[in-house]
Amino acid sequence: MEVKIGIADSNRELSFKTGMSPEDVQSRVEAALTAETKAILELEDEKGRRYLVSTDRVAYVEIGESAKRPVGFLS
Repeated sequence: MEVKIGIADSNRELSFKTGMSPEDVQSRVEAALTAETKAILELEDEKGRRYLVSTDRVAYVEIGESAKRPVGFLS
């Protein structure tokens, strides 16, 4: 599954693929964004790398399946 995180005041977004379910990603994002104190959003990609983003810098989070490309010829 692909996750894209927009960072405030940045022209680029953080984009990576994760083996986590969409529901798990959403629950982590919601927990981090609704925390009473300054929080860190922590997610992990398919290769085991961890991404830590301060929640006060998160502009948006896009959670979605990566597009599957068809194999072969279309008739």
